[in-house]
Amino acid sequence: MNLAWSDLLAAVAILLVLEGVLPFINPNGTRRVFQQLSKMMDRELRVAGFIAMAAGLVLLFVVRS
Repeated sequence: MNLAWSDLLAAVAILLVLEGVLPFINPNGTRRVFQQLSKMMDRELRVAGFIAMAAGLVLLFVVRS
């Protein structure tokens, strides 16, 4: 598998676009989500982050195979 820098930069660009959609469409809802996240325990955030990373890796594997 040959991953070019342009692929990595394209992935980062898509990530930025997707992360910007919710605050653009619903800033108050985004603010509430961040307030709830700030109340979560570190362990819960780590588990959620791990699940998100694992799902991303599985999706990347499926798409690239």
